[in-house]
Amino acid sequence: MHSINHALMTGMFTAWGYKLTYLEFFAFITSVIGVAYGIFGPRITWPWWNVSSLLYAGLFFEQKYYASALLQFVFVAGGIWGWFGWGPKGAKPAKLSLRSNLYWIAGYFVAWFALYPVLVHIGAAASLTDAFGFVGSCIAQVLMCLERYEAWPLWLVVDGVYTYQFWHGGSYLTAILYFIFVLLAIGGWKRWLRVANIPASAIR
Repeated sequence: MHSINHALMTGMFTAWGYKLTYLEFFAFITSVIGVAYGIFGPRITWPWWNVSSLLYAGLFFEQKYYASALLQFVFVAGGIWGWFGWGPKGAKPAKLSLRSNLYWIAGYFVAWFALYPVLVHIGAAASLTDAFGFVGSCIAQVLMCLERYEAWPLWLVVDGVYTYQFWHGGSYLTAILYFIFVLLAIGGWKRWLRVANIPASAIR
């Protein structure tokens, strides 16, 4: 295991002072594929999601983004849930009620401000944004598994914050990845909203 980890952390190349490792490169590729599949709703998105999550767990732990590292295991659990929950025909997007939306938003802020001091205490990097991203990603992952279109606007916000966090932290390829996620979230938001507005009887 140590030799595998060492090999993955080996640099592919260094440019302008930035070292790109094999680990970050493969995590980048599998993440883009997984999220791109997610826009269209086939179940195959989840295995790609899980592989990329495991790769990023190792990368984020090395960079001391502890909440982001832990988040990847939440993604793996969500990937298993999503695989069985979506079924062979894939996602069937629907909308949350207004009351449910308000509950999720309130829970988001409570959990965010509860997690922030914990990350500060353990010496995590970028504690405020990492706490925001962790809680938002957990909620968005649950909404994805529940096939609710509101997952995508939430991904848009969370991925925008992560883009800033990783660029500021010097993880430029990962920052670019999250900017790509922002663009993909816009596409996912539009497509899932369009499908969610179609009466259930019309898509049987």
